[in-house]
Amino acid sequence: MHATVVINPIAGPGRSRTLDACSALARTSLGRAGFDVSVCITAGPEDAQRFASAAVSAGHELVVAWGGDGTVNGVGAALAGTSVPMAIIPGGSGNGLARDLGVPLDAPSAFEVAGRGTTRLIDAGELDGSLFFNVAGIGLDASIADRMAAPGARRGLLGYVIATFSELPAYRPRDYTIAFPGGEAAPISSPALFVALANSRQYGNGAQIAPHALLDDGKLDIVVVRPLSLAGVASRIPAFFNGTLKADDKVLMRTAAEAEISSDLDIWFHVDGEPRRGASTVVLRTRSRVLSVRVKS
Repeated sequence: MHATVVINPIAGPGRSRTLDACSALARTSLGRAGFDVSVCITAGPEDAQRFASAAVSAGHELVVAWGGDGTVNGVGAALAGTSVPMAIIPGGSGNGLARDLGVPLDAPSAFEVAGRGTTRLIDAGELDGSLFFNVAGIGLDASIADRMAAPGARRGLLGYVIATFSELPAYRPRDYTIAFPGGEAAPISSPALFVALANSRQYGNGAQIAPHALLDDGKLDIVVVRPLSLAGVASRIPAFFNGTLKADDKVLMRTAAEAEISSDLDIWFHVDGEPRRGASTVVLRTRSRVLSVRVKS
């Protein structure tokens, strides 16, 4: 059996291992599970998907994403619709999908799951043609993702908090209309601070934007946060982190397999933290049970 391990050397707030040590850990851990291992180091945002696609073409039986949600997104996009499973070694700032899947956050334990765990099928979201496996976002969410993706940006939970409270005072909410062609939910037309499109519950670091989202239910959770003051944002932070965020007059929640989101200007968004730009209408779809992932047995 052959496995490819894709490592993002700059993911997360900092690494405790050198790249040589990471490669050695990958080869040793997966070797015990019977895999020959190829290690690929990313140098740019397109590399993770390219390396994973090459592994599929070469007939490899496993691809491991060692990095943050962006690395996971690239690998997952290449593996979606194939029979090749993805394993995650959490190495990012938030590790949202890994947390929701119950993958251990320490690398040696995560490699045990990669080599000897069971396989689970999960959904993917597709926004304006771009796949995501954790959370996509529009509005302030996209502005924060763009800031976090900039070279030299501070990472980790503190970096996210700093980015949020730096962007929030100057951000101007826009009007959005969200229609549900399948009639699954009541339409929404409202100004919004941001719109979160959640396949999993987690933003990362334990923060749950969609506490009831399921990774394999064939649907996505749409959370619209209307304009809030700094005090209004701060008052919801405890619920955000303890998994009790609920719908109210400022937080609208819907669940649907597909939606159309429109605004009066082009829509900036992110998929798993990767910035994108779409037209004034973007289409959201669910691709049901399209990705195999390694989880604890």
